[in-house]
Amino acid sequence: MTDENSPVLFAIDGSVARITLNRPEKRNALNEALLSGIKAALRTANGEVALRVVVIAGAGQDFCSGADLEALRKVSQASVSENVEDARSMLDLFELIRQVPVPVVAAVRGRALAGGCGLASACDLVLAASSARFGYPEVKIGFVPAMVQAILRRNVSEKRAFELLTRGTEISAEEAKQFGLVNHVFKDETFDNDVNAYVSVFEKVSRSAVALTKTLLYQTDGMAFAEALETGVDVNVIARMTEDCRNGIARFTKKW
Repeated sequence: MTDENSPVLFAIDGSVARITLNRPEKRNALNEALLSGIKAALRTANGEVALRVVVIAGAGQDFCSGADLEALRKVSQASVSENVEDARSMLDLFELIRQVPVPVVAAVRGRALAGGCGLASACDLVLAASSARFGYPEVKIGFVPAMVQAILRRNVSEKRAFELLTRGTEISAEEAKQFGLVNHVFKDETFDNDVNAYVSVFEKVSRSAVALTKTLLYQTDGMAFAEALETGVDVNVIARMTEDCRNGIARFTKKW
């Protein structure tokens, strides 16, 4: 486990990797150190073949409140090249989440706002406590959650995305679920246990099948129908050749 004073904590609990944003006094606001820590933790998880799932959560009362105030001050004073470099740091994080072969799950307590809502949205699955809040307030300060749109537009309808991105208001966990931003909402008092029960299911399914499914799902996102089917043929054949598939078929046929 990482140093408890680190801005990001990383621990492996059996087949579950846990990444914790560890700036509770700042509502886990994003800065360069936090972003670097999340990416480093994801890269470490990526190399652990025994892992079945990665859970990202926030220490304290909130998941992540968005950009750190000092980081925002730097943005307002930065050059074009500096702003490009800073923006690409978030791009790298979003891409890395997609590249990790196992499911990456956001476990959201409290507020997930601005970049924090973007981080949650970028995860493969989002679990929320009933009192959680989500929102993209960037337009209130003249900012645009631009990269997040590429993710949000794939999660919710066009009109829902427009509403979330242009009004700058917060929505409840239940509203976020109705929008398609959240998979499941659990009671506050049982949230940790419910999250653990939810992610434990990934221990019972094939790691290779889940990894291939994740890759295929995102790979075919922008493809034409015929191209997506052809890509599906390739992945179908790859899956058939895996040890998990061969063993699974053997177990299944023995029952009959």
